[in-house]
Amino acid sequence: MSSVQTPIHSGFSMASTADEVLAGIDLTGKTAVVTGGYSGIGTETSRALRAAGARVIVPARDLAKARKALDGIDVTIEPMDLADPASIDAFAERFLARGEPLHILVNSAGVMAMPLTRDTRGYEMQFATNHLGHFQLTARLWPALKRAGGARVVSVSSRGHRFAGVDFDDPNFTHREYDPWVAYGQSKTANVLFALGVDKRGEAYGIRAFALHPGAIITDLVRHMSQDDLRARGAIDEEGRPVVDLARGFKSVPQGAATSVWCATSPQLDGMGGVYCEDVEVSPVLVDADNTPGRVSSDVGVRPWAIDPAAVENLWSLSEKLTGVSLPLR
Repeated sequence: MSSVQTPIHSGFSMASTADEVLAGIDLTGKTAVVTGGYSGIGTETSRALRAAGARVIVPARDLAKARKALDGIDVTIEPMDLADPASIDAFAERFLARGEPLHILVNSAGVMAMPLTRDTRGYEMQFATNHLGHFQLTARLWPALKRAGGARVVSVSSRGHRFAGVDFDDPNFTHREYDPWVAYGQSKTANVLFALGVDKRGEAYGIRAFALHPGAIITDLVRHMSQDDLRARGAIDEEGRPVVDLARGFKSVPQGAATSVWCATSPQLDGMGGVYCEDVEVSPVLVDADNTPGRVSSDVGVRPWAIDPAAVENLWSLSEKLTGVSLPLR
């Protein structure tokens, strides 16, 4: 059962880095899969987990880009495209064929605020990549997660979940007008709801799941935004360099990866699961706030629609229907 959505006083802060969070934690003998592990905070997550002793596997759509980004970091790179169901299945089949346990799955890959694009199934690309691809990957890797006898699944969401809940009647914008920020918000809400669904189904097998907002970090994720827009938001300076300003929620990459590795490894979270975290802490629930799509906000807290039990089950059923994938019975 999900833990109470309330801060636990971790002792860390929004200024904490991935290495600080992992200090004293030995991951020798553990295996981690990090999607998006060759870009932005994903790269730092991969590096930090490897530095703590874990064997790290990074699925990559662009193998050349992954090799360049991860040069000098001792990780394993394997092909996989979250927008291609056959590619996800192939990656999972290779992993399962080795008979290994999977101790940590960090679902970090994502796209943001892109123009309307559809995958080969006709699904809206932000929902398909950010949520459905990770739903399928997690379901396919379920036997390996169970084999770990104590695994964690980490769903990298965003404060952007405040822009929208999941429209269960029209998740792919077939009948409603497309708004890139509403689509992003829907996919990020789905990331939170998915973590709660995983935790509910996995707790009996020692599988616990967490969702999180990493902070605002200027990485390749913002590639669909113009330089003028980023400057107007205060995200980059006049020279085009990323701004780090904790007072407004803009973090460095090492700070941005801190909550991911905390959720993946911290003994402070033993026996817990099914919660949304930010700034290396379990977040409070925030009821009254500005949820304007696309607007920068420093409000800390998860919105009620992202942790609603009925929405958790509705999303799970919808995801099974859209992907044709369910958790294995055994």
